[in-house]
Amino acid sequence: MPRTLPIRDNGRVNHADQDTTDTLDEQQSRGNRLYPRVTSFRSRRGSLTDPQQDAWDRRWPELGRDVGDDLLDADTWFGRSAPLVLEIGSGTGTAAVAMAQAEPHINLIAIEVYRPGIAQTLQRIERTSDTDAPVSNLRILRGDAVEVLEHMIAPESLTGVRVFFPDPWPKARHHKRRLLQPKTFTLIASRLKPGGVLHVATDHAEYAEWILEAGNAEPQLTDVTWESPVSHERPVTKFEDKAHQVGSHIAEMIWGKIGA
Repeated sequence: MPRTLPIRDNGRVNHADQDTTDTLDEQQSRGNRLYPRVTSFRSRRGSLTDPQQDAWDRRWPELGRDVGDDLLDADTWFGRSAPLVLEIGSGTGTAAVAMAQAEPHINLIAIEVYRPGIAQTLQRIERTSDTDAPVSNLRILRGDAVEVLEHMIAPESLTGVRVFFPDPWPKARHHKRRLLQPKTFTLIASRLKPGGVLHVATDHAEYAEWILEAGNAEPQLTDVTWESPVSHERPVTKFEDKAHQVGSHIAEMIWGKIGA
């Protein structure tokens, strides 16, 4: 059984955006790589406010990329060699920015599809510029996390993967859309270095059981009996307060890649 941590709640914010700012021609020219298959995220429209668009224009060319087929050269993108961690479904960046700030020795890539959420993440990054710990170790990939893992991440190259509050798709007919399927666990495990860590959190009880069963069945993963190479602490957010108020239980599960 993976280690269970104290309650934390990041909010279920990793939903998709049908980007209304892109023309049909622009979407077709990308080959529709943002939505290439039956995905785990919901279709969701959203436009940027003027401040969000300004932040996007300033920071996206440096800090963001769309999903593609080429293997990612993280060292070049970050300008340094450091342990690499992915956060899948980073939403508005609450956890990503705070954890990047707390772990400056880590290179963190946040994966998200919802454009306003990414813009808010860029704004959060900018606001750290005036603090004692400006964030310079966070990058963003826009698109499907499975595509990222399949095409852009080399085997045994990740120190950690974080999946906080994926959409539970509670109806039985939608379970095929759930991100954390057995095949996804196998894919994630193949990208982790020996000793690397997968950290999952959910506030949906039935999905927690599903995740636990699939994770425990993956032969490349086991309990973390060694010192973890990444922090397991997440920031407390307004969503956690709401979860406490309604008495929701947050399940946190951690596995490590065998061979540490």
